[in-house]
Amino acid sequence: MVKVFSDLIQFRGSHYQFGYLQGERLKDSILLKNREAQWQKRRKHQFETDNEVAINLLDQYAPGLTEEIQGLADALDWSFERAVQEFSGYYVEYERSGCSIMTGTDFFVRNYDSHPSGYEGRLLIFQPNDGGYATIGPSMQITGRMDGMNEKGLAIGYNFTNRIGSADGFVCNMIGRILLETCTTVDQGIALLKSIPHRTSFSYVLFDQKGDSVVVEASPRTVIVRPANMCTNHFELLHEENRYKNDESIERLNKIKSKWRPNLSLKAAYQTFNQRINGIFSDRYSIWSGTLHTSLYQPETLMTLFGLGADQMPVRIDLGAFLQGETIRIKCITGKLKSDTPFINDRQIGKNK
Repeated sequence: MVKVFSDLIQFRGSHYQFGYLQGERLKDSILLKNREAQWQKRRKHQFETDNEVAINLLDQYAPGLTEEIQGLADALDWSFERAVQEFSGYYVEYERSGCSIMTGTDFFVRNYDSHPSGYEGRLLIFQPNDGGYATIGPSMQITGRMDGMNEKGLAIGYNFTNRIGSADGFVCNMIGRILLETCTTVDQGIALLKSIPHRTSFSYVLFDQKGDSVVVEASPRTVIVRPANMCTNHFELLHEENRYKNDESIERLNKIKSKWRPNLSLKAAYQTFNQRINGIFSDRYSIWSGTLHTSLYQPETLMTLFGLGADQMPVRIDLGAFLQGETIRIKCITGKLKSDTPFINDRQIGKNK
């Protein structure tokens, strides 16, 4: 077992100020050092970012994010070009992962499954004053979001399908961030996903305050939408974009179907995904498919439940209260994984604990 933690970071202000704050925290942090070490090993497999294209696309879809990247660059004493390469989410390869999502009458619950070594351990609440909606969600590649909810009650998450046949475009976590900052409804989210360039193939699950729930199957070539309340790691319509083997994904989806009820309580929905006994939570960290966090979003009340590892009591975070000016008193969220590898924010990375 390894102890893991996620910092809760909350901020009100401009995108540039938010980027600068993050850069100051990252500058001498072990997270950035560990991230740089990992990227040096992987960089030969990366495509180069076309900075001009990346900036133009960010300015088109979410201009505040360009300012956030500038703030990161200034605080880190990096060139803007380097920061764009590192944080724009354009053209960067993405590791394989698992993931499960289920929605009901008033909840969106998600297990994020991958390997601990790539998990940053940062849950962010950001209320911009220069455009864009307030959001809550865990970070990936600093500026991106793995899942989340915004002040208008739009909840989103994504599940990996395939990276073969990749093309120029944004990776999932930056698309997730743009969805949360710029869309209020499922329909708006669908329109964005049909227009934005996709790097690889992912399913995006969208759920809003009206109770609309869809899965958007998106590849670099095709985007198609289906109404659905659950999703794992295979396309049900774009069969030609699937990996050659989807048995485990189908099996996990069937387990979710057996547990799904539209009117589950928040506690029951969270426990369905977080308790090992239900067979949806995964300890398969060695193959990049172990559950790292369970997140639940309730659009009607703007309430979030969040837990690290299995069989965990979640922390409860009220985005609505934050929007009214309250400070969230939680500083850090802790948990345990059946793994020897901690999150990338841990000084003991690579060592048994």
